[in-house]
Amino acid sequence: MEMYTDVLLVTANVGSLFDNVGEIESDWMREFFGTVQSHKPRFIALHFQEVGGKDYMVNMGHAENFFCNIESNEEMRDFDRVCTYVDNHFKNVDSFTALGSMYFIHKSLKNIYQYDFNVKDFKAVSGQNKYVGSLDEVTTVEKEKFLKNFWPDFKWSRKGFMRTRWIIHNQGLDLVNVHLFHDASNLIACNASPSIYSDNRQKALRYVINRISDSSYTPLPFFLFGDFNFRLDTLSLVQNLSTSAVMQTVKKDSSNEVEKIICEQKDNDHKVLLHIETKIFAYLHQAVFTEDNGRAILKYDKEISAFQDVITEEDILFPPSYPYCEDYTKPTQYMNTRCPSWCDRILMSHTAQDIIHRRDEGASSVVYNTMGPNVCMGDHKVMFFFNIM
Repeated sequence: MEMYTDVLLVTANVGSLFDNVGEIESDWMREFFGTVQSHKPRFIALHFQEVGGKDYMVNMGHAENFFCNIESNEEMRDFDRVCTYVDNHFKNVDSFTALGSMYFIHKSLKNIYQYDFNVKDFKAVSGQNKYVGSLDEVTTVEKEKFLKNFWPDFKWSRKGFMRTRWIIHNQGLDLVNVHLFHDASNLIACNASPSIYSDNRQKALRYVINRISDSSYTPLPFFLFGDFNFRLDTLSLVQNLSTSAVMQTVKKDSSNEVEKIICEQKDNDHKVLLHIETKIFAYLHQAVFTEDNGRAILKYDKEISAFQDVITEEDILFPPSYPYCEDYTKPTQYMNTRCPSWCDRILMSHTAQDIIHRRDEGASSVVYNTMGPNVCMGDHKVMFFFNIM
């Protein structure tokens, strides 16, 4: 009996794809289909965040075309079963998450079943199953928007999670699409270590893990992949980057509120080394984030460490995934809006990691990397994880 299959997990924050209609999408598609062609997976899970972009009320029609274009592409012809879930019901403010998940099953893959959360049983998957709208009545997906009390002091936003559950060759798995809270202000992120934003993300992620591990359903090994908005420990990083500089804090005239932080080099004509405002993070030597895949700053990526008891991750061997320049001609350059960080991740339970490594014979069969490293994919690079499972 066949025991293993080639699995491709992909996560993509696609907001800027819809905010820059047409410019980025064709390259995005080419890179995705190229990855499918080179790895030849038989099960593909695609998790999207910010479907429709910032102007989602205008862009949702384009978003539906985007999903159709993926499904109908010649590269996907041998995937005879497709399950698509798109939460685009933006009029329902209390539940709208702008999450989308697509699952493709190759015609050669026989032993695959999907869970129905209503009848609490698995069913064989067949045909094209497309659900676009509120998803509240769809029984093969669980979806939640985070409650307002997760983020009491800041603007409530369309963040949440979406779960599907599968059996692939007798192995049960939860696949969870996650979008956590972002850093609204670089200045506030500098105030403490860890920042208030990090604390809120931790609270929300712990909620997701508890929800998918509770007694409502039998707990299974799981993969969490999405835009976690994990940021570098900004206070510690800034202190390190500015050790050889003079730091100046500029406050607004009318109040004691900090307006900007300027770090000037002590010599070299007082050149500005680092400039921080609410939505500006401009560091003179941007190469530190890309040289050797950002290894020098990886120690400031601390947010996952609070979850070592329940989740893990393969080694990060790629530069920060956000915020890349949306200028088509500058695909490897970061925008000076946020501190570059590994926001987009593919995480897993320890039991899921045991599964992916159980057939390793010496070298690991896992590939964990960015898609389109030298191509403009939007402000977030696409992350993918390929494994023979």
